[in-house]
Amino acid sequence: MKWNSIFWLSGVVVLRVVPLFAQTSTPGWTPDLMISFQRITGTAFAPKGKFLAYQVEIPVTEADESKYITHIWLASADGTSDRQFTHGEASSTMPAFSPDGTVIAYLSDRGSDATNQIWLASLAGGEPWQLTTAEKGVLAYKWAPDGKSLAFTAIDPASDAERSMQRQKLNVTIRDHNFKNAHLYKVSSTPDAFGKYVTRRLTTGPFHISSPFGPGAAFDWSPDGRSIAFVHRETPALDSWPTTDISILSLADGQIEDIVTRPGFDGSPLYSPDGKWLAFVSDGGQPRWGFAHRVNILPLNGKGDPVTLASTLDEQPELIAWTENSKHLLFSETEGTTPRLFSLPINGQLPRALTTGPGSYTQVSVSSRGDKIALVYETSETLPNVYVTSISQPNLKKISNINAAFPRLPLGKTELLSWTSTEGQKIEGLLTYPVHYELDKLYPMILMIHGGPTGVYTQSYTAAGRQYPIQAFAQAGYAILRANPRGSSGYGKPFRFANYNDWGIGDFEDLMNGVNEVVRMNVAHPDSLCVMGWSYGGYMTAMIITKSNQFKAASVGAGVTDLMSFTGTTDIPSFIPDYFDGEPWEIPEIYSKFSAMSNIKGVSIPTQIIHGEEDKRVPLGQSLELYNALRRQNVPTEMLIYPRMGHSSREPRQIMDIGKRVLAWFDHQLGRGKRQRSMTFK
Repeated sequence: MKWNSIFWLSGVVVLRVVPLFAQTSTPGWTPDLMISFQRITGTAFAPKGKFLAYQVEIPVTEADESKYITHIWLASADGTSDRQFTHGEASSTMPAFSPDGTVIAYLSDRGSDATNQIWLASLAGGEPWQLTTAEKGVLAYKWAPDGKSLAFTAIDPASDAERSMQRQKLNVTIRDHNFKNAHLYKVSSTPDAFGKYVTRRLTTGPFHISSPFGPGAAFDWSPDGRSIAFVHRETPALDSWPTTDISILSLADGQIEDIVTRPGFDGSPLYSPDGKWLAFVSDGGQPRWGFAHRVNILPLNGKGDPVTLASTLDEQPELIAWTENSKHLLFSETEGTTPRLFSLPINGQLPRALTTGPGSYTQVSVSSRGDKIALVYETSETLPNVYVTSISQPNLKKISNINAAFPRLPLGKTELLSWTSTEGQKIEGLLTYPVHYELDKLYPMILMIHGGPTGVYTQSYTAAGRQYPIQAFAQAGYAILRANPRGSSGYGKPFRFANYNDWGIGDFEDLMNGVNEVVRMNVAHPDSLCVMGWSYGGYMTAMIITKSNQFKAASVGAGVTDLMSFTGTTDIPSFIPDYFDGEPWEIPEIYSKFSAMSNIKGVSIPTQIIHGEEDKRVPLGQSLELYNALRRQNVPTEMLIYPRMGHSSREPRQIMDIGKRVLAWFDHQLGRGKRQRSMTFK
C-alpha cells in the first residue's frame, strides 16, 4: 500500500494511506447548498407582548470569508410586520426590551475594540449607542425593573503587572492559578452631566459568576430592583461546576448573603413576580455528569428551607419564566425526540405540557404579562420559524419567514422508529429515507451516533447545514439512522444513567439492534452499512470498528479513543472518573476494557478520522492514537485535521467541507463512483 506524506489541502492537514475520493456533483441537496441555511437562535418579547425580537445566525462565505454573523429582527406579535433591525458585518445578539418598551438593548462587537458590549437603540429610530466599555467584553446582562440601569457580567481585566509581563514576553500560564473570574457590574442607561454612562462594580472576590451549562440565567433582579440573585462557582474551569451556589446581593449596602450553599449544582435563579419566592434548579447535592435536576423554590421571607417541586419527565428542566400570578413556572425539556414547553405548579402537582404534537419547540420567551409565548417551531420537513401563541389557548401563529429563499427541493422522509434493547427497553431513533425512495429497493445506510453521551436526536429540520448534512446523504442515496441509545437525554434519569460503568457495550447493542431493525424493514442493504459520529459518537464509532465487521466504512469525528489518556489531557478530567466510579490509576483494567485503543488489534474497517487542531475537550492526540494504530496495521484510513477548529467548527466552509469529505469517503469505500452515485440494491 502506497504511503503519501503529510500535506496541506484547502487549509486541512490530511494524513492518508488511500487517496481522497472526490465528490461528484449531483443535483439536489449538497453540503454546499445546505450551508446557506440560517438559524433562529433566540426570541425576546417586548413588555406588553405586542412586539418581539428574535436573532438569526447567518453564514457568510463570500470571497474569502468563512464565518457566522448574527442579526436581530423585530416583528409584531400579530404577524403584520417583520423586519431586520440590525445590519452590518458585526454580530448583534441577546436582544432585550427596556421595561417601558421604548428601547432595545443587545450585545454587539461593532465597536472599535471588537469586543461584545451592550448597545442601546430607540425603537423610534436613530443610531444605536454604546453603553459599556468592558475590557474583555460583556458576557450577559439584564435590565433593572425600573429601566434606569442594567446589570451585566464581565471578565476581570488584566492587572498592570500582567500587562508588563506580557510586554516583556514573560507571561506564562500557571495551570489552575490566577483565574480571570467574571463578576457583576451595573451601568446606568442614561448619561450623567458629562455624557458618561456610569458603571459600578458590584462584586469582587475569588469566585466566578456564570452559568456552567447551557442558556440558564446566571443572575436575576428582584421585582423591586433592590437585590440581585446570582450563581457562582469556585473558578471559571468547567470542571468546577459542582461548586455552583446561589447568593443574593443587596444593592443598598453591597452585602452578599449566601442562600443556597449545599454541595453540587444549584443555578438558574428566578424571582417570582410577587417577590415571595426564588426558583432555581438543583441536583440536590448529588452532582453527576449524567445530570439530574429538580426545580426548587426558596421562600424569601427568611422562613423555611427550599421546597423541591414535582419531578419533571427528564429531570433536566431549563427554567424560562414565572407566570404572572406566581403560581406556575415555565420550563423547556425534551420528551423523547421532541423539545417542549411545560408548566410546573408550585403547589406540588405534576407538570403539564403546553406544546403538544410532533416537532421541535425551542427558543421560548414569555411576555411580561405571562399570557403569550414566542418560540421557534420546526419538524424534520418544516423549516424553523418564529411562532406566537397564548398560554391559555395554544394556537401557533407564524410570525417570521426566515429562509424564504432557501431551496424547496424534495426531501428524504424522516420517521420515528422504535425497537427493543436486549433487556426489553424501548429504544427510539429517527430514520431518514433516501430522496426518491422506492419500496422495492435496498439502500446503503449510515448509522449516525450523537455525542454527550447525554445528547439526543430531535425532530429538527433535516436540510439544515451541519457537519453531517442529513439531506445531502439522503440525496446521494443513503438511508440515515439517528438512534437514541441508553445514556441519551429525553427519556428520563434511569435511561440517561443506564450507561454508567457501561460504555460501548449496552449502548452498542441498542445501536446494532436499530441497524438490524432497518435491515429487517428491507430498507438497508446489510452489506452496505456505514457508521459515523462526533465526540461521544466518535467514541462509539471507534468502539464499533473494534467489535463488529458489519460496517464497510467508518468516520470518527473528534472521538475519545483511550479513556486514560483522555482523562489526563481533557479540560473536564472529572468526566470519565464520574462515569466509571474511579480514577484511571485506581481501576486501570476498566479504563482499558472500555477503550478502543486497547482493543484495536485486528481492526479492518476503512476509517476516516476528523479532528480540530484546537480541541481542548477531546484533545487531538485521541485521534492521532487511532490513526497511527490503523495505519500501522495497513487499514485504509485518512485523517483530517482542521486548523482553528475546537471541539466543533464555527466556520461555514469547514462545516461544508467536512460533510463533503465524509460523503466522499463512504462513496469510495462502497465503490459508488460517478455512475453509481444513486446505486441501490435489489
